[in-house]
Amino acid sequence: MSAAKPEQEPVTVTDKRRIDPETFEVRDPEESQPLEGEVVEPAPASDENAEQAADENVVADVPQDATPEAKELAERTADLQRVSAEYANYRRRSEAQRTAVAEEAKASVAAKFLDVLDDLDRARAHGDLETGPLKAMSDKLTGVFDSLGLAAFGAEGDAFDPELHEAVQMEGDGHHPVLGTVLRKGYRFGDRILRHAMVTVTDGDPADTPKETAPDESGTE
Repeated sequence: MSAAKPEQEPVTVTDKRRIDPETFEVRDPEESQPLEGEVVEPAPASDENAEQAADENVVADVPQDATPEAKELAERTADLQRVSAEYANYRRRSEAQRTAVAEEAKASVAAKFLDVLDDLDRARAHGDLETGPLKAMSDKLTGVFDSLGLAAFGAEGDAFDPELHEAVQMEGDGHHPVLGTVLRKGYRFGDRILRHAMVTVTDGDPADTPKETAPDESGTE
């Protein structure tokens, strides 16, 4: 004796097509009836509103007394517009992802050479890069990183910025903080900070700070 199979609820899918496939008449959206057993593919989520708007514009241009062929052509045109919009969105997303991956790879490679650039800076400070093959190598390496978009920042006298500089020592009252000794340069790659500059901070010349004009007795500046 076989076990009784539980009854399955019928699958009901709402037919949202604007053109009736049998009569080729334009349907009222409120009169769409559910069909049993019919599978309707869901519309893609990306730019769905734009695709539906394009579809509505095409159908709206078809007069009520148009021939079935004209109505079917309008429906096929709307489908083509939806597919074209989906493909354009896919290409746009793919290009953005490809660019982001390429920039991430460049930044990762550049970050691995920061220690080498630090060694070259120390050699330059000792006068070892004035002539000879080491200078030629340094110039070529610097040119390569400049072409990639790697830029150094942090020089003595620059205004102190906690978003860019890592202060290991601070002197003065801090009213006009500027960079004192730059212990290690910072580097950025485009808008990305690869490394903060390690610096000491001191007070700059107050004459470099714009003075505020004191208001007179009448209340005007």
